[in-house]
Amino acid sequence: MIIDCHVHLNNYEENIVPTLDLCIDRLSLAMRRNRVDQALVLTSYTVTPGRPSTRTVVEALRDIPWLSVVAGLDYHNFTADELPELAEYVAAGQVRGLKLYPGYQPFYPFDPTWTPAYEFAAEHKIPVMIHTGDTYSPKGKLKFAHPLNVDEVAVEFPDVHFVICHLGNPWTRDCMEVVYKNANVSTDISGLTLGAFEDRFESFMRKQVQEMMVYGMEPSAVLYGTDWPISSMESYLTFMKELAIPERAKKQIMSENAIELYRLDPADSIMRAGSRR
Repeated sequence: MIIDCHVHLNNYEENIVPTLDLCIDRLSLAMRRNRVDQALVLTSYTVTPGRPSTRTVVEALRDIPWLSVVAGLDYHNFTADELPELAEYVAAGQVRGLKLYPGYQPFYPFDPTWTPAYEFAAEHKIPVMIHTGDTYSPKGKLKFAHPLNVDEVAVEFPDVHFVICHLGNPWTRDCMEVVYKNANVSTDISGLTLGAFEDRFESFMRKQVQEMMVYGMEPSAVLYGTDWPISSMESYLTFMKELAIPERAKKQIMSENAIELYRLDPADSIMRAGSRR
């Protein structure tokens, strides 16, 4: 199986905002073309015409079992009053995790604003994904997005499983140390490039991942994700195919780790769904 644990339905570039249904169709087509069985859709920290709310995305995906939601939270507007609605979505299996966006927004993961969210994640046994590393927008502030910041919340909230998104790139070794040190931290490999990998950079990043796994990061702590549509699914599959790690480790990364962490049903595969959407 292939499970992409990091995709979006956001509109990033087009002057005309496509409908949510069109974005879902584009995602489903990309998944079929690349034989991706399931995907986790991350909603944004902001709601705009091109970035639908968690509620809107949950409703749109209600009858699409191969797509689940990770709820993006907004630092400037988050309150604990949001959590009861999210609890309903979690209970229904529609929301599988939370996502924070430090760097894009000016906060550190250990900001006390997030204590209710972390307590909620611990209670409901769902992971918290945290943006780290470079930002798509040049207006992002990188000091907030360093992967070392995740260490503090991992220690303070040992019952929460955190996911360092994007390998902390370019701070991949710091990411490795946080994952190695903390049993409740994983990382995903999403968003390492815009579009398709350029050959030289692909070789560089492949070496980085291989070295991280040699020097202590277990394959059980790594999740496959692309950051589609920012990054190409085709290019990512080539990246994984040519990664010089054991096939057993690849299987864990490509699907098994996500199934366990996000409590997914392997039977909910778009590849088994015939011609539906």
